[in-house]
Amino acid sequence: MTVHRASIELRTAGRGTYAITDRVQSAVAASGLREGLCNVFVHHTSASLILCENASPDVRRDLETFFAALVPDGDRRYVHTDEGDDDMPAHVRSVLTGSTLTIPVADGRCDLGTWQGVYLWEHRRAPHTRRVTVTVLG
Repeated sequence: MTVHRASIELRTAGRGTYAITDRVQSAVAASGLREGLCNVFVHHTSASLILCENASPDVRRDLETFFAALVPDGDRRYVHTDEGDDDMPAHVRSVLTGSTLTIPVADGRCDLGTWQGVYLWEHRRAPHTRRVTVTVLG
């Protein structure tokens, strides 16, 4: 088995989704592996990874609207507010959406569906620098 690992650093502008499909595909191509699995992992507890519709930004906007209602900032039930009223909601959002994705690799690329894209979802309102590790196994 061959393993290739790459690191992606991304500066966010605050809450929202950030397309990283091209950067993940580049890491897979750099691995030289034709078949296998690609694992994508975010090293943070207030950002997550999603595999989402990539044609209409309305889908990601609607997801944000849904999560704003499901996990609102400033909810008085939360005790953990060390970094502000969006601190605990960011952790909840991250747990609900996840920190890792596994994608099949075929013909040297992530074998994504026609409308699928890989996104980092920043759950904090303030800008952050996020680190993502891409590990390709083949």
